[in-house]
Amino acid sequence: MKIKTVEFAGAIGAPGGKEPPGALPQVAFSGRSNVGKSSLVNTLLARTRSKVARVSATPGKTREVNFFRVLAARDAPERVAEVEFFLVDLPGYGYARVPVHLRGAWKPLVEGYLGACRDLRGVVQLIDIRRGPTPDDHKMLEFLGGLGTPTIFVLTKADKLARGERARQVERITRALDADPEQVVPFSALSGEGRDELLQAVEQLIVHGGAT
Repeated sequence: MKIKTVEFAGAIGAPGGKEPPGALPQVAFSGRSNVGKSSLVNTLLARTRSKVARVSATPGKTREVNFFRVLAARDAPERVAEVEFFLVDLPGYGYARVPVHLRGAWKPLVEGYLGACRDLRGVVQLIDIRRGPTPDDHKMLEFLGGLGTPTIFVLTKADKLARGERARQVERITRALDADPEQVVPFSALSGEGRDELLQAVEQLIVHGGAT
């Protein structure tokens, strides 16, 4: 899948807020505030110069559910076809320095969106490869499991580890998540490693699975 155009389509800032118009398939990106989600989104969408997701030195800045309308070309079996979808950037969770009232607002906002969205095809769950899943990550995964939401696991900051250590971490985290190895994608926003694999996984979610 090749990204052609990306545009910001709108945001939800409170539980029950309206999604942007257009009944398009949606893939949501979730993770802790310091997991590198904005950098991953910009790399995935090939927007490293003119960034679409805000990259901040201070975690916890994204406090809305942000929607990006994406048009992409995909290699269909017989011809190249186009696919349009919403990439949904969820606010990061688990950052202790965010004020308590804002941390409390995250749960109803995000869980309200995930539980109510009829066009959600799946979630890309980001986990820092150096640290593995945290208690907050496990809570998120329990919620997604209760919804039956298809999930892809992306292990960010893969460039921070040597090759041998990285392989051991991937195996360890895959076991900790009780995930199929095909669900797990090591990723580096710096080198672009894992971008093609993640684009393929997102394409599969959009075309083949997840709607309820």
